[in-house]
Amino acid sequence: MSVAMKKIGLDDTEKLDLFRVVAGVLHLGNIDFEEAGSTSGGCAIKNQSSQTVEHCAELLGLEEEDLRVSLTTRVMLTSAGGVKGTVIKVPLKVEQANNARDALAKAVYSRLFDHVVTRVNQCFPFESSANFIGVLDIAGFEYFEHNSFEQFCINYCNEKLQQFFNERILKEEQELYQREGLGVNEVHYVDNQDCIDLVEAKMVGILDILDEENRLPQPSDQHFTDTVHNKHKDHFRLTVPRKSKLAVHRNVRDDEGFIIRHFAGAVCYETTKFVEKNNDALHMSLECLVSESKDRFIRQLFENSNNSKDVKQKAGKLSFISVGNKFKTQLNILLEKLRSTGSSFIRCIKPNLKMISHQFEGAQILSQLQCSGMVSVLDLMQGGFPSRAPFHELYNMYEKYMPPKLTRLDPRLFCKALFKALGLNENDYKFGLTRVFFRPGKFAEFDQIMKSDPDHLAELVKKVNKWLIHSRWKKVQWCALSVIKLKNKILYRTSACIKMQKMVRMWLCKRKHKPRIDGLVKVRKLKMRMDRFTEVVAGLKEGKQEMSKQVQDLDGAINALMIKIKNTIMSRLDIDHEHQALVTRSEQLLTAMQNKKKEEEERERLKRIQEEMDREKKRREEEEQQRKQDEEDRRLKSEMELKRKHEEEERKRREEEERRMQVEMEVQLQAEREEEASRQTVLEQERRDRELALRIAQSESELIPEEVQTDMGLRRGPQVQASKAAAGAKKYELSKWKYAELRDAINTSCDIELLAACREEFHRRLKVYHAWKSKNKKRNTETEQRAPKSVIDYAQQNPAPPIPARQYEVAMNRQQRYFRIPFIRPGDQYKDPTGKKKGWWYAHFDGPWIARQMELHPDKHPILLVAGKDDMEMCELSLEETGLSRKRGAEILPRQYEEIWERCGGIQYLRSAIESRQARPTYATAMLQSMLK
Repeated sequence: MSVAMKKIGLDDTEKLDLFRVVAGVLHLGNIDFEEAGSTSGGCAIKNQSSQTVEHCAELLGLEEEDLRVSLTTRVMLTSAGGVKGTVIKVPLKVEQANNARDALAKAVYSRLFDHVVTRVNQCFPFESSANFIGVLDIAGFEYFEHNSFEQFCINYCNEKLQQFFNERILKEEQELYQREGLGVNEVHYVDNQDCIDLVEAKMVGILDILDEENRLPQPSDQHFTDTVHNKHKDHFRLTVPRKSKLAVHRNVRDDEGFIIRHFAGAVCYETTKFVEKNNDALHMSLECLVSESKDRFIRQLFENSNNSKDVKQKAGKLSFISVGNKFKTQLNILLEKLRSTGSSFIRCIKPNLKMISHQFEGAQILSQLQCSGMVSVLDLMQGGFPSRAPFHELYNMYEKYMPPKLTRLDPRLFCKALFKALGLNENDYKFGLTRVFFRPGKFAEFDQIMKSDPDHLAELVKKVNKWLIHSRWKKVQWCALSVIKLKNKILYRTSACIKMQKMVRMWLCKRKHKPRIDGLVKVRKLKMRMDRFTEVVAGLKEGKQEMSKQVQDLDGAINALMIKIKNTIMSRLDIDHEHQALVTRSEQLLTAMQNKKKEEEERERLKRIQEEMDREKKRREEEEQQRKQDEEDRRLKSEMELKRKHEEEERKRREEEERRMQVEMEVQLQAEREEEASRQTVLEQERRDRELALRIAQSESELIPEEVQTDMGLRRGPQVQASKAAAGAKKYELSKWKYAELRDAINTSCDIELLAACREEFHRRLKVYHAWKSKNKKRNTETEQRAPKSVIDYAQQNPAPPIPARQYEVAMNRQQRYFRIPFIRPGDQYKDPTGKKKGWWYAHFDGPWIARQMELHPDKHPILLVAGKDDMEMCELSLEETGLSRKRGAEILPRQYEEIWERCGGIQYLRSAIESRQARPTYATAMLQSMLK
């Protein structure tokens, strides 16, 4: 670096000044502040930074104490004391002191940078130049996890450069192709002008809004962010952070940031310190301090920027210098300079996001190329013509190589003949209006051919002459074709004149016969209306014959008028008069028919009203009947509920009686056991006495005669005795009867007691059979249940003791009871835990035993069973054993059962069972037989 400084003319003193000022700026940036312990509310420099302040003051030629005071306070001037006023020192907060420190560092470094640039420019041997070569290196698009004002300015600069790139490479190139009429396919690209306007537009741009916020008495980042969102609420490029695709950005509140959709992607900017970073002002205390520095070099850096007028304007307040506005102005100046020169672009692509070598990430690179518009540029380059030259320049360039015969040609014709003679591929070049365009690399080939040896050039001249001769011959051919075309055109015009004559004659004839034609058209329209008359007549029910005759007369009159118009020359007035008469006649006839039809419709309407009234009356009667039926059903249900409650009370009373009898029986059994124990004690004592007596008798040789012992025998329990007593009390012993004998007795006997005993014995045997079958079935075999599990479980848990008197009473009454309960098949119990396949089990009890049974499942046909035919599949339990009469809501009305039975085909099933003599005589069979008779 020292050698480079020496080459631009800097001596050792100037180099030392540069290094010293840079070191002072670095030390200045290391100064830290803390809250002051006093009540003034100001701040103070930390003790750790005291040495840094001393070094900084020494390097910049300042007094250490003055630097301390200027960094922690600022001077205000009042107008109360005249022109000079009163000097007031205002303490600065920590944040304000940091801003003042940074502003001083930027001011010193900025002036130092400008001084270096000035010295570099002074080293050139000339003061001005018409041409120059500039290399512009701009930071690329930046997006981090946390983006602030610096990234905002850099990305804004990239947006402006991207727009310049689009204009120079895409827009201007395509406009040139369009002006020259090349017909190149248009290449579309994304215009980012709306994003630039969002940032730099006057009054509503983000930079102007930020400047306005800085000018407020109490600026804040939150108010600035809210203003940006409010003024650009529906802008496509601007959105709130919560809509970001990154979770870390969605945590940012709406008043703490915003998202801008740049050409390279969406970036979330956190607006914290936007207002602070936009202010590059240096307050008067620091500016006066550095302007009065003891160091000559520092004074020279600041002497051009300070004057008395500025000091007066800054007195009393901290001035505001917008960083964003300054950046925008400098960027616009740069772009104006770029637009005034020729530009070449170099695109820098990041091969990966890890910043390491030899790693290529294809998706990430493709995204960069797409966002930068390189795809559109490649499309344009593929179909474009990058090399071009005006016709007159080519003419002037190669005129000296051509003979005088060719130099007299027009420049465009000269170039055309030249290209045709060279035999260039027509896809490699294209002629515009003022210049010729070449594909990449083709202009160099063309130039190499033109500057070849004289022999080749002579051959080229021959080719040019040959092409000119061919061109002229083609012109002669085109002239001959034009003459032929002219002859054909004359013939065409002659035929057109004849056609015009025909049209005039036709028009004269049409004018003569136009009234008759119009009249005939109107009469034909009237004729077409006759179909409507026929339809109306067909819809009539009365007077159809009379109306048909009138329609026929009208049709005859219309036909007569049409014949008259065709055969005679009639005036328009006569035709209109007769046509109007027919129209009036037809309208009168149509009105008459419509009135007649309305009368018929009115009679039909009244008839429909009467029918509707009859239907309404019938509906009301049906509703009344249904209401009565519903009331009857409610009454029956109430009676069934009362009956159920009565039976429940009777059952409870009977159970209480049984419990009482059980207690009495247990007491009796206990007494008998005690009596038996005392009797056994007496017998045991007698046995011992007898054995003792025998031993004494044997010893005394005395014989004692044996006493006959009476054995009381084993005594049975009371339950066994009760069972034997009940068995002995039965009137009929049917356990030895065969099944055929039981069936014949049930079907033929008139003895009520015998029927009840047979039915009881039959169902007892069914229970034994089903119990044996259930006990001996395979474990993995699932059999269809004859009744719901709740019914079978109740019968097993509550065995009903035989009550002959009650069985006889029920058998004598033969009450008809109907029940319905849910039924889930064993196979569906685990397959369908939600209960969607739940079915229903219907039962009709004729007295104590079941007569009909139904099973309804949603996915199978109804299962119908009748007593006699399906005894093995039906429920074998009595009504008392099932417990159905004690289940709330289980009993239903007979009508409800019969409706479902009939809907499921139960009548046909029962009828077939009766006809085949398989059905047992029940109430249902008797009712069906009476209906059939």
